[in-house]
Amino acid sequence: MKKIFFLLLPVLFTLQLEAQTSPIKDTATTGKITIYQDSRMDALVKKEIESNEIYMLGPKLAKGYRLMLLNTNNRSAAMNLRAQLLKRYPDQKVYMSYQPPYIKIKFGNFADEEEAEKFKKEIIKVKIVTNNIYVLPEIVETKPDKDTPQETE
Repeated sequence: MKKIFFLLLPVLFTLQLEAQTSPIKDTATTGKITIYQDSRMDALVKKEIESNEIYMLGPKLAKGYRLMLLNTNNRSAAMNLRAQLLKRYPDQKVYMSYQPPYIKIKFGNFADEEEAEKFKKEIIKVKIVTNNIYVLPEIVETKPDKDTPQETE
């Protein structure tokens, strides 16, 4: 009896597989879709593509300069200076780091020392920080121009 069962099992399994195929074919072969959308969507998509291209290029790292503006253990003074810098120079980056017990504030991503010196004089002139501003050589972020062709690796 066991032998007959084991011999018929593959036959029944094969019949079960045949039952899964369907002779009915899909009849929906053609169709028409009409999309109504706001014309501003095209402008938004274009802007998003440009933004993604700039993002994909990303910031490059290069040798440059930053200004060391503050090295203190007074957190409120550091936050006040940071707020003033962000308000006055929104296009420049402010770097705030904590190395116990001091808070350090560095400012800018300058490609050359002359540009850093120019900002140093301006910060002293408007009296955000009046003394002890140092120009430090560091690895800084450079923004790629979307008009210049980029190297592909």
